Amino acid sequence: MDFIITILIMLLISSLLGYILVVLKEKFYLKNNIILIDNKYVTQEDLDGTDLKEFLLDGERLKAGDEIKVITKDKERFIGILIGAVKKENSILLVTYSNKVLKFNIDNILQFKVISKYGKFFA
Repeated sequence: MDFIITILIMLLISSLLGYILVVLKEKFYLKNNIILIDNKYVTQEDLDGTDLKEFLLDGERLKAGDEIKVITKDKERFIGILIGAVKKENSILLVTYSNKVLKFNIDNILQFKVISKYGKFFA
């Protein structure tokens, strides 16, 4: 019985230590203005194609890395992570969970909702 309790305590301590290290890594990224989008389908051309990483959309401050839900005028719904915005084309880039990089014209967006903010622990 003591052996099982010792193992459970070690697992608890290791999970807490892992959580603390992940939070510290995210804080380091935010401090150095690094936005981590962990998706192998996002290419460097997609990242270079955006010129705004932080912007206002309908009064809401959005930042690359935020998870948003977009509803278009055609009533299509997309959920994904915001890559950025292209100012001259008046559009935003979104990588969906089906690994597609989509470009939405701002005039074609009927409604959007921020699901989670990037770095919400430290904002």
